[in-house]
Amino acid sequence: MKIPLEFIKKIPKTDLHLHLDGSLRLSTLIELAKKDNISLPAYTEDGLRKKVFKPKYSNLGEYLKAFNYTTLVMQNRQNLERIAYELAQDNIKEGVRYIEVRFAPQLHTAPALGAEDALRAVSKGLKKAADEFNKTIAVKNNADISFYFGIIACAMRSFNENMSPYYRRLINVLSHAEKPEIFAAASMELARAIVKLTAEENLPIVGFDLAGQEEGFPAEDHKKAYQLVHKNFIRKTVHAGEAYGPESIFQAITDCHANRIGHGTFLFAENMIKDKSIKNKKKYIEDLSSYIASERIGVEVCLTSNMQTNPKIKSIKSHPVKEMIKRGLSVTLCTDNRLVSDTNITKELKLLADNIELSAEDFRNIVIAGFKGSFFPGSYNERRKFIKSAVQRYLAMEKEFFK
Repeated sequence: MKIPLEFIKKIPKTDLHLHLDGSLRLSTLIELAKKDNISLPAYTEDGLRKKVFKPKYSNLGEYLKAFNYTTLVMQNRQNLERIAYELAQDNIKEGVRYIEVRFAPQLHTAPALGAEDALRAVSKGLKKAADEFNKTIAVKNNADISFYFGIIACAMRSFNENMSPYYRRLINVLSHAEKPEIFAAASMELARAIVKLTAEENLPIVGFDLAGQEEGFPAEDHKKAYQLVHKNFIRKTVHAGEAYGPESIFQAITDCHANRIGHGTFLFAENMIKDKSIKNKKKYIEDLSSYIASERIGVEVCLTSNMQTNPKIKSIKSHPVKEMIKRGLSVTLCTDNRLVSDTNITKELKLLADNIELSAEDFRNIVIAGFKGSFFPGSYNERRKFIKSAVQRYLAMEKEFFK
């Protein structure tokens, strides 16, 4: 079925996998770098797109280099608040009505900025944009639905002392510890911080995530931190199956109680299963994917990003999203990094619609899965009311475009 671009622009949308440090406005990056005397490879948008933020990257390492520049301007409250505010504005303008912004607060520490301060600043910026939009005439007259947001705090599978003052101090303090113990300690401290902030300050930190290189840095090393947030009713997602096989996804579910999976790109890759005790690899994948589908564990699919970081994926047609949909998994499309991947949710949905044969019901289910799979910051009844409003608006747009 042909899905028109104008329809995609008008329907309510979500973005559940949205990295703050990969989604700045390019103009803001340049402006803040000049203000803070930070060196960039170029100081024009065209120059940076040629040298850093490219349409295509040769590998994941080249893709990740872009973050070396964006994080430099994200080391004080004012900049973090502004970047978060603008990100919410950009999504609102695009018709996105719910976002979950994830970032690693320990990565954004400075002498006058702690991890908790970073979380407060991002929340303040997002809230400012949400409050402005939700007071508009369109929302008050029910011509549009409200905008909501949540924050996902990212722990890192690994880090080094050059990544932030926080990591440097931790490595120095734990100078005799093994690296996995140091990485786990940082995760536990972040888990403790968000439990405190959600309980004492009611910050809308709705989820806990684990990001970074999968191979060699297993999720099971961080299971104590995940157990803590699990016991405190904070939802969980894990970057898994992005650059490693099905076993990484299995660990995310069993050791980290994952409610959603970030990427899940290699869920069906039998050749990437390394555990020799798994004799029947096909059955292992069948059981794993069936479990994910039946338990409605959401899969945060990022098409453009996946093609940029995984040379094995040559086109959308060869992306496993088609198989995920076929098997009934709860798939939702996300951007990953709006700036680094030069994308937005409208583009991602259009990519899917133009390359995968979908019925109207298929497409609707994918869009609505973003609302249903959200870690909404309110009560269950508030969440149900919001989802209902999104579904009603979607159906109204569907009726208008497909008479």
